[in-house]
Amino acid sequence: MRPSHLQVILETEFSSTLDRHHTPVMIWGPPGVGKSQLVARLAQQNGVPLVDVRLSQLEPTDLRGIPFQVDKLVEWAVPRMLPDAQRHGSKGILFLDEITSATPAVSAAAYQLILDRCLGEYRVPDEWVIFAAGNRQGDRGVTYSMPSPLANRFTHYNFDVNIDDWVMWAHQQGIDERVIAFLRFRPELLFDFDPATDPVAFPTPRSWEFAHHALQKFDPDSPVLASALQACVGEAAGIEINAFIDNLHNLPDVNAILAGEDVVVPDSIDLQYALASSLVSQAVVLSEASEQGADEKLGHILNFAQRFAQREMGVMLVSDMHRAIGRRLFSLPQFKQWANSISDVLLYDQH
Repeated sequence: MRPSHLQVILETEFSSTLDRHHTPVMIWGPPGVGKSQLVARLAQQNGVPLVDVRLSQLEPTDLRGIPFQVDKLVEWAVPRMLPDAQRHGSKGILFLDEITSATPAVSAAAYQLILDRCLGEYRVPDEWVIFAAGNRQGDRGVTYSMPSPLANRFTHYNFDVNIDDWVMWAHQQGIDERVIAFLRFRPELLFDFDPATDPVAFPTPRSWEFAHHALQKFDPDSPVLASALQACVGEAAGIEINAFIDNLHNLPDVNAILAGEDVVVPDSIDLQYALASSLVSQAVVLSEASEQGADEKLGHILNFAQRFAQREMGVMLVSDMHRAIGRRLFSLPQFKQWANSISDVLLYDQH
């Protein structure tokens, strides 16, 4: 399931606690694709606490609590890490991360917590949701097969990497437009992991974020930039993005496009992807600023989108703009003109 659809699932589950319809959710996926980040973003958007419990680092007693004697009877001290309405709030997310890396003894201790929302005398607050995430056995991580009794306590969703969803997220997070442009040009490298080769560095959404940080730290002319990029995303992908960046000096003047000047579209496909990503980044900046004339500049981007010989490139540019800045795009007079110019392309795609 693509991240944007999975986000709808998690948001719905979060709101379902009011009607007592919440079911614990298990997210399956390879390392580095953004499973934990998706849950963290949901907590942030709803302004609720996230209690992140890494089951792989626990012993059974860490979850069950420590026994102590009261009047010749044994009671259990509730672990402080578990959600408490007074300490954490009435609403929140209990996230059991790395659950497939937990030992069978810890998994067994989690059965009651997940299904019955309690452990002995402890109860999960009513309006807290339970989400979990883990790697599959074929992902070369430290994983155990999920026992059937535990698996039957969840609804299960597979996390699939999706380039459109990642580009939308990347523009919102201010990821370097050179990384976005390269992955638009080579989308198959957003996630390229072959567990059979057991690589150390390889392309994932997480490691491309590392590449973004590398580009902020090292000058484009630095002799170590290529090595830094390879250290983030692997040798082959690192060499490719470094060569891609080296060619960006041939990029047209983006400010001239924003000013409505007559700018020629480059012939090179990689430069077209780079130019489109750069224009979307500029659109995000314009939409967030109160700059006078911002709508006029956004309109100039829409006008330029009609100039691509391959009209699909213009469609990609405007689609990414829409994901990045929302419905504001529809209010621009140039949008209707652009939509009419590519109506036959959109009708063809629907079939």
